[in-house]
Amino acid sequence: MHKDHNTCGCSKSSDCNGTHGSHDSCINLVPIFNHLEDSQKDEILGLINSIKCKKGEMLYRAGEVSDSLYILSSGKIKIYRLSESGKEQLVRILRAGDFTGELALFSESIHEAFAEAMQDAWICTIKRSDLQELLLKYPSISLKLLNEFSSRLENSEKQTARFATEKVETRIALFLVEYAEDHDSLQFKLPMSRKDLASYLGTTPETISRKLFELEDAGLIIQKPKSEIEITDLEGLKLI
Repeated sequence: MHKDHNTCGCSKSSDCNGTHGSHDSCINLVPIFNHLEDSQKDEILGLINSIKCKKGEMLYRAGEVSDSLYILSSGKIKIYRLSESGKEQLVRILRAGDFTGELALFSESIHEAFAEAMQDAWICTIKRSDLQELLLKYPSISLKLLNEFSSRLENSEKQTARFATEKVETRIALFLVEYAEDHDSLQFKLPMSRKDLASYLGTTPETISRKLFELEDAGLIIQKPKSEIEITDLEGLKLI
């Protein structure tokens, strides 16, 4: 049974006017907007509303109407689904500059996943009708959105294929390899808790811990304090 959480919001209008909820940061951080001219950004600023999300609060729930685009200005939000048995399946984690609710761009729909704040966060929202007008007026925004959709579809297909064909240790190894290559560093902090990583990779936290120790014993990685990982044999990790 999914634990009930409060919904994000502001207790009074002034709570949503602080610097952490700055509309400017939403425009300048997110790739679908930050390429626009200043005058175009100013136009979008007038369409944005802010929401404050405290840790553990829900931005939206599965089954609720989806009619807005949500842009994360600061903090961290996890998007996940629940199986019939109530097991959580992590879909992705949003960080500053990321967005969700994009299906609302085309028609009013129903959210199929849950969005929960992993830490205090500020979110900017734009209503579907306003965003549709922007897409018609500035086609470059549409192209940026299509690029993002393409990337998400590719990642989703890759994740589905791995669940069906690859062993747990292979999923973990490839996750570490791809994260290292994406961030151009062989030493990094795990981007999520082991519980969330287990949900994302379709296994259990205990299995994650056990497999990480096995990779360490094999001389492929070194586990350090505060969830830091150092990859000592990148090519070997790719062969797991």
